[in-house]
Order: sequence, then C-alpha cells, then structure tokens
Amino acid sequence: MKSPLLAVVAALLVLGATSAANAKGCIKGAVVGGVAGHYAGHHGVLGAAAGCLYGRHHAKEQERQRQQQSQVNGQGKL
Repeated sequence: MKSPLLAVVAALLVLGATSAANAKGCIKGAVVGGVAGHYAGHHGVLGAAAGCLYGRHHAKEQERQRQQQSQVNGQGKL
C-alpha cells in the first residue's frame, strides 16, 4: 500500500516542478488518474501518467477554443 502511494506522490512532485505553462491540467488529471488506476487494479502510477496526458490535452483544447472565440468576437490580441 505504501509503495504505490509513494510512487504517486513522487510523480506529483516531479510534475509540480515543471513550469506552470506545461503543467496546465496535468496535476488535476494525474491525481484523478492515479486514484482511478489504484482502485482499478493497483495501477496508480500508470493511471497518473495517463491522467496527466489527458489533462494536458484537455487544457490545450480549451485554450484553443478560447482563442477562437475571442477572434470571432473581435477581441483577439494584436
């Protein structure tokens, strides 16, 4: 029990040490994925990695949609 928990905590600390721009969505996804992976067969680290990747993808998609909407509304940055 302690070993997977320590691995997830270590992964979160490493992910937290990255720059804020690259970690957007990663921490939240890693926590959710780690918990889900743990309960789905003791694969917390694998779940945390997958959750991080999905969280980053989702954050990029949201940012892309915000940029498109601001350009449509005529409020794009110059």
